[in-house]
Amino acid sequence: MKQKGTKWMIRLGAGALAAGCLVMGAALAAGDEEDPLVTLSYLNQTAIPQIVEQVESSTAQRQQELEDSFRTQLSQYQQGGESGGTASAGYVLVTLSSGQVMQLEVGCEVLLRVGTATVQADSTPALIDLSSAGTVGAGTSLEKNHLYMSTIEGRTLTATADTVKLLVRGGYTVA
Repeated sequence: MKQKGTKWMIRLGAGALAAGCLVMGAALAAGDEEDPLVTLSYLNQTAIPQIVEQVESSTAQRQQELEDSFRTQLSQYQQGGESGGTASAGYVLVTLSSGQVMQLEVGCEVLLRVGTATVQADSTPALIDLSSAGTVGAGTSLEKNHLYMSTIEGRTLTATADTVKLLVRGGYTVA
Protein backbone atom coordinates (compact mmCIF):
# COMPACT_ATOMS: atom_id res chain seq x y z
CA MET A 1 0.00 0.00 0.00
CA LYS A 2 2.80 2.29 0.70
CA GLN A 3 3.91 2.00 -2.87
CA LYS A 4 0.49 3.02 -4.21
CA GLY A 5 0.47 6.09 -1.97
CA THR A 6 3.95 7.11 -3.14
CA LYS A 7 2.96 6.89 -6.79
CA TRP A 8 -0.17 8.85 -6.03
CA MET A 9 1.88 11.59 -4.35
CA ILE A 10 4.33 11.73 -7.26
CA ARG A 11 1.46 12.08 -9.73
CA LEU A 12 -0.19 14.76 -7.62
CA GLY A 13 3.13 16.66 -7.28
CA ALA A 14 3.78 16.46 -11.04
CA GLY A 15 0.27 17.69 -11.76
CA ALA A 16 0.64 20.58 -9.34
CA LEU A 17 4.02 21.47 -10.86
CA ALA A 18 2.53 21.40 -14.38
CA ALA A 19 -0.41 23.55 -13.29
CA GLY A 20 1.98 26.00 -11.61
CA CYS A 21 4.06 26.24 -14.82
CA LEU A 22 0.93 26.93 -16.88
CA VAL A 23 -0.26 29.63 -14.49
CA MET A 24 3.20 31.23 -14.42
CA GLY A 25 3.46 31.06 -18.24
CA ALA A 26 0.04 32.66 -18.61
CA ALA A 27 0.98 35.43 -16.20
CA LEU A 28 4.22 36.13 -18.10
CA ALA A 29 2.49 36.02 -21.48
CA ALA A 30 0.00 38.73 -20.50
CA GLY A 31 2.75 41.40 -20.69
CA ASP A 32 2.29 45.18 -20.60
CA GLU A 33 4.02 48.30 -21.93
CA GLU A 34 6.97 47.88 -19.54
CA ASP A 35 7.36 44.15 -20.17
CA PRO A 36 9.77 43.32 -23.02
CA LEU A 37 7.55 40.41 -24.01
CA VAL A 38 5.13 41.65 -26.68
CA THR A 39 1.79 39.96 -26.89
CA LEU A 40 -0.81 39.98 -29.58
CA SER A 41 -3.25 41.78 -27.31
CA TYR A 42 -0.70 44.57 -26.65
CA LEU A 43 -0.16 44.96 -30.40
CA ASN A 44 -3.89 44.99 -31.18
CA GLN A 45 -4.97 47.23 -28.30
CA THR A 46 -2.06 49.65 -27.92
CA ALA A 47 0.75 49.64 -30.48
CA ILE A 48 -1.15 49.37 -33.76
CA PRO A 49 -3.80 52.01 -32.86
CA GLN A 50 -1.02 54.46 -31.92
CA ILE A 51 0.82 53.83 -35.21
CA VAL A 52 -2.39 54.19 -37.22
CA GLU A 53 -3.19 57.46 -35.43
CA GLN A 54 0.28 58.86 -36.19
CA VAL A 55 0.08 57.84 -39.85
CA GLU A 56 -3.40 59.34 -40.23
CA SER A 57 -2.27 62.58 -38.60
CA SER A 58 0.79 62.85 -40.87
CA THR A 59 -1.27 61.99 -43.93
CA ALA A 60 -3.94 64.57 -43.12
CA GLN A 61 -1.29 67.25 -42.56
CA ARG A 62 0.50 66.43 -45.84
CA GLN A 63 -2.80 66.35 -47.72
CA GLN A 64 -3.67 69.81 -46.41
CA GLU A 65 -0.25 71.13 -47.49
CA LEU A 66 -0.71 69.68 -50.99
CA GLU A 67 -4.23 71.10 -51.29
CA ASP A 68 -2.98 74.56 -50.25
CA SER A 69 -0.11 74.35 -52.74
CA PHE A 70 -2.50 73.24 -55.48
CA ARG A 71 -4.90 76.12 -54.77
CA THR A 72 -2.02 78.61 -54.85
CA GLN A 73 -0.67 77.28 -58.14
CA LEU A 74 -4.14 77.16 -59.68
CA SER A 75 -4.77 80.75 -58.63
CA GLN A 76 -1.45 81.88 -60.12
CA TYR A 77 -2.17 79.97 -63.31
CA GLN A 78 -5.64 81.48 -63.67
CA GLN A 79 -4.37 85.01 -63.03
CA GLY A 80 -1.58 84.54 -65.57
CA GLY A 81 -3.95 83.27 -68.25
CA GLU A 82 -6.43 86.09 -67.75
CA SER A 83 -3.87 88.89 -67.70
CA GLY A 84 -2.90 88.12 -71.31
CA GLY A 85 0.75 88.84 -70.75
CA THR A 86 2.54 86.31 -68.62
CA ALA A 87 1.56 82.72 -69.40
CA SER A 88 -1.33 80.69 -70.70
CA ALA A 89 -2.09 76.98 -71.00
CA GLY A 90 -4.06 77.56 -74.21
CA TYR A 91 -3.38 79.87 -77.09
CA VAL A 92 -4.19 83.55 -76.65
CA LEU A 93 -4.84 85.93 -79.53
CA VAL A 94 -2.43 88.87 -79.31
CA THR A 95 -2.78 91.89 -81.57
CA LEU A 96 0.24 94.13 -82.19
CA SER A 97 0.50 97.47 -83.96
CA SER A 98 3.37 98.41 -86.24
CA GLY A 99 6.60 98.82 -84.26
CA GLN A 100 5.38 97.06 -81.10
CA VAL A 101 7.79 94.51 -79.67
CA MET A 102 6.88 91.20 -78.04
CA GLN A 103 9.47 89.69 -75.67
CA LEU A 104 9.24 85.87 -75.66
CA GLU A 105 10.09 83.74 -72.66
CA VAL A 106 11.69 80.31 -72.99
CA GLY A 107 9.09 77.78 -74.16
CA CYS A 108 6.76 80.41 -75.65
CA GLU A 109 5.01 79.29 -78.85
CA VAL A 110 3.90 81.77 -81.51
CA LEU A 111 1.77 81.32 -84.64
CA LEU A 112 1.53 84.29 -87.04
CA ARG A 113 -2.04 84.61 -88.40
CA VAL A 114 -2.33 88.17 -89.81
CA GLY A 115 0.29 90.73 -90.89
CA THR A 116 4.07 90.49 -90.83
CA ALA A 117 6.64 90.33 -88.03
CA THR A 118 10.39 89.85 -87.78
CA VAL A 119 12.39 88.11 -85.09
CA GLN A 120 15.40 89.63 -83.29
CA ALA A 121 18.00 87.73 -81.28
CA ASP A 122 21.61 88.04 -80.17
CA SER A 123 22.50 84.44 -81.07
CA THR A 124 21.46 81.67 -83.42
CA PRO A 125 18.92 80.13 -83.67
CA ALA A 126 16.48 82.92 -83.00
CA LEU A 127 13.43 80.61 -83.02
CA ILE A 128 12.66 77.00 -83.80
CA ASP A 129 10.19 76.52 -86.66
CA LEU A 130 8.13 73.57 -85.44
CA SER A 131 6.15 73.41 -88.69
CA SER A 132 9.18 72.80 -90.90
CA ALA A 133 11.46 71.31 -88.23
CA GLY A 134 14.00 74.02 -88.95
CA THR A 135 15.37 77.17 -87.36
CA VAL A 136 14.91 80.89 -87.96
CA GLY A 137 17.74 83.40 -87.74
CA ALA A 138 17.69 86.97 -86.45
CA GLY A 139 16.08 89.53 -88.78
CA THR A 140 13.99 86.90 -90.55
CA SER A 141 10.29 87.46 -91.23
CA LEU A 142 7.92 84.90 -89.79
CA GLU A 143 5.81 82.81 -92.18
CA LYS A 144 2.05 82.79 -91.70
CA ASN A 145 0.57 79.67 -90.14
CA HIS A 146 3.96 78.34 -88.99
CA LEU A 147 4.38 77.47 -85.34
CA TYR A 148 7.55 78.87 -83.73
CA MET A 149 9.08 78.23 -80.31
CA SER A 150 11.50 80.31 -78.29
CA THR A 151 14.14 78.06 -76.70
CA ILE A 152 16.58 80.75 -75.55
CA GLU A 153 15.97 83.94 -73.55
CA GLY A 154 16.12 87.34 -75.24
CA ARG A 155 14.03 86.57 -78.33
CA THR A 156 11.72 89.35 -79.55
CA LEU A 157 9.21 89.82 -82.34
CA THR A 158 8.65 93.22 -83.94
CA ALA A 159 5.40 93.95 -85.77
CA THR A 160 6.14 95.28 -89.28
CA ALA A 161 2.55 95.71 -90.45
CA ASP A 162 -0.23 97.98 -89.19
CA THR A 163 -2.05 95.06 -87.60
CA VAL A 164 -0.38 91.81 -86.59
CA LYS A 165 -2.33 88.96 -85.01
CA LEU A 166 -0.53 86.13 -83.30
CA LEU A 167 -1.67 83.07 -81.42
CA VAL A 168 0.60 82.79 -78.40
CA ARG A 169 1.02 80.10 -75.77
CA GLY A 170 3.48 80.60 -72.94
CA GLY A 171 5.14 83.57 -71.30
CA TYR A 172 5.55 86.88 -73.10
CA THR A 173 5.42 90.63 -72.60
CA VAL A 174 4.45 93.37 -75.06
CA ALA A 175 6.08 96.78 -75.14
